[in-house]
Amino acid sequence: MKLAYKEVGECSTDVQAFWDKKLSTPGRNKVPLDKKEVHNAVGQGVSKARRGEVWLLFSHQRRLEHRLPPRQRPPDTPYQTLLKQLTAQQHAILVDLGRTFPTHQYFSTQLGAGQLSLYNLLKAYSLLDTEVGYCQGISFVAGVLLLHMSEDQAFDMLKFLMYDLGFRRQYKPDMVSLQIQMYQLSRLLHDYHRELYCHLEDHEISPSLYAAPWFLTLFASQFPLGFVARIFDILFVQGTEVIFKVALCLLSSHEGEIVECDNFETIVDYLKTTIPTLTHSQMEQTIAKVLEMDISKQLHAYEVEYHVLQDEMVDPATPHGDDSERLDRLEKTNTQLKKQNMELLEKLQAARQKIQSLETNVEGFLSRESKMKHVIRSMEQEKATFQKTIDRMKSCLPPDALGDVEMTSIKPGANGKAKPTATRP
Repeated sequence: MKLAYKEVGECSTDVQAFWDKKLSTPGRNKVPLDKKEVHNAVGQGVSKARRGEVWLLFSHQRRLEHRLPPRQRPPDTPYQTLLKQLTAQQHAILVDLGRTFPTHQYFSTQLGAGQLSLYNLLKAYSLLDTEVGYCQGISFVAGVLLLHMSEDQAFDMLKFLMYDLGFRRQYKPDMVSLQIQMYQLSRLLHDYHRELYCHLEDHEISPSLYAAPWFLTLFASQFPLGFVARIFDILFVQGTEVIFKVALCLLSSHEGEIVECDNFETIVDYLKTTIPTLTHSQMEQTIAKVLEMDISKQLHAYEVEYHVLQDEMVDPATPHGDDSERLDRLEKTNTQLKKQNMELLEKLQAARQKIQSLETNVEGFLSRESKMKHVIRSMEQEKATFQKTIDRMKSCLPPDALGDVEMTSIKPGANGKAKPTATRP
């Protein structure tokens, strides 16, 4: 039930044997693996039956090489201890349970096994990381992990994503990291796909309008699970830049179609609804491009550039009093507007789903109307045929017999079909 999704790029028997060997090696969590060998194997695929084990192996391997300083590590409170506590984020978590993979069998049952595990995981993390707490988007990330491993393992992997890979920055209340990411994506488009960048700018469409959900859910809220799982495969090996690479590949591969959209509504609709409906071939091509791309230097340069621009917005020549307070107010207002924007995007998505449902109903009515018209035409043809039969029968009667027939009419028969009836005086 958990792994009921279609694989993207099924791995060969040789690659499966490679992962089986690595996962069965004694002391595998303490001995560094050959990076190049692992990267090549990831590019060829990961068996979904052992995907969770492979992800856990990746987390142990990274921690061998990049051990976080003590002050940057998460608290070491055990998962079971956290589950016994209460969280102030309970309402927000419960509201989002039904919205997380609503069509997936494991999560679709209200307060079923999937939703209860998801609630436990989100609750525990909100208590562990009080600075982040719970933020919309984390539920989809946690959901992907739960589909491939147990609650305890998923909790460890969620901590690895948030702390070791640094994703928790984008979920902080000030959302500064997310703003930087949107700026970086915009700069990537500017430098590598200028026509597309200009087209989006001309119609006042910023990356935050369509890419924020991609980044906050790691593409899990809108894209097929098989595609998302492949993104996670690469993400655990290469880090946060994978999200930028996937976004850039998706946009560039649809550049021609996006440029053809000539107004705000059609562009946004294409970005939010058409792009996620990738074909299997398009998903494989996107993953292949992501594996070949390297934009780490550009991302670092764009982040520095962002901070320089932010500093230049403040005039260093004037001592700040009112200006600093005004800047604080503007930043708070900006944060509130971004949250409102996310809520409106969710409402828009719900409205689209309702419109699709209504359109389906309308199509059903039109189909029934078409069938009724067809039945009416058939009955009219049948009536005309019977009338011709009556006329022929009348023409065959001798002239003296016609006077005996007062009226000939079409009346319905016992079986509902029309039949000719002659009435004599």
